[in-house]
Amino acid sequence: MSPFKKNGKVWMNGKLVPWKDANIHIASHVIHYGSCLFEGFRAYDTPKGTAIFRLNDHIKRLYNSCKMYRMDIPYSQQEFSQAVVEIIKANDLKSCYIRPIVYRGYGSLGVDPFPNPVDSAILVWGWGTYLGEEALENGVDVRISSWQRMAPNTFPALAKSGANYMNSQLIKMEALLEGYMEGIALNVRGHISEGSAENIFLVLDGKVHTPPLSASILPGITRDTVIRLAEDLDIPFVEETIPREMLYIADEVFFTGSAVEITPIRSIDKITIGKGKRGSVTKNLQDEFFGYINGEKEDKNHWLTYI
Repeated sequence: MSPFKKNGKVWMNGKLVPWKDANIHIASHVIHYGSCLFEGFRAYDTPKGTAIFRLNDHIKRLYNSCKMYRMDIPYSQQEFSQAVVEIIKANDLKSCYIRPIVYRGYGSLGVDPFPNPVDSAILVWGWGTYLGEEALENGVDVRISSWQRMAPNTFPALAKSGANYMNSQLIKMEALLEGYMEGIALNVRGHISEGSAENIFLVLDGKVHTPPLSASILPGITRDTVIRLAEDLDIPFVEETIPREMLYIADEVFFTGSAVEITPIRSIDKITIGKGKRGSVTKNLQDEFFGYINGEKEDKNHWLTYI
């Protein structure tokens, strides 16, 4: 069953458009050259109403991504954030996944992107747990991918660009076809980078570890959330280069991301991680995270935007 609300609305270049009419021309630059930057985040149904999680941080990252690719969005960050609120209201959704996208539109064909307009859109739809509801407790089986993340100074890893996700698709397809739920990519130095669409953490001897930004990772908003929650819980944390084999001997490993939220990993390359199920540190972080996004805890970080 499709998750999309096909009688709903899409925000396109400042206007609300019926879902079925939210189209672009086949000669648009983005189709031929992958020239788009996007975001993905969620709004949650809380006791106080619908709340968007870290809206301003996601929009800021979108604008940063566009800056790297010299794409000027013709709206302020505040205007774009308000458009997100408007499209959720227009679709009457209590909870949803949110996908803003900025792309090079229809102008001329050729590698040079400058003759093409910078267009933008925002889609919203109901989307459940990315790797399955049971994965939040039982964990998932993954493999180290044969595909690496991009090398430094090839593509900007800090930008959330459509082109980067061709690499992600290779990682994901390989994993699925070989019976795994997800893949973990190494960087060109052979160190841990991230999943196809997730950041990664491990727990060893009570300390939480995660790769640095220099490991060709996306600067995840949920990644940052977990780091800050670990500090609140007085869990020791270190950002460092992680060799592949360190994952195998970890007590716990988990993915983070707006789609996966916080999802434990129970095996890597058919090596059981810890006890083969969600560990106590992962659970503590999940409890804090879900308590926060469900509006059960005080919003001391001002991460929730109620609509």
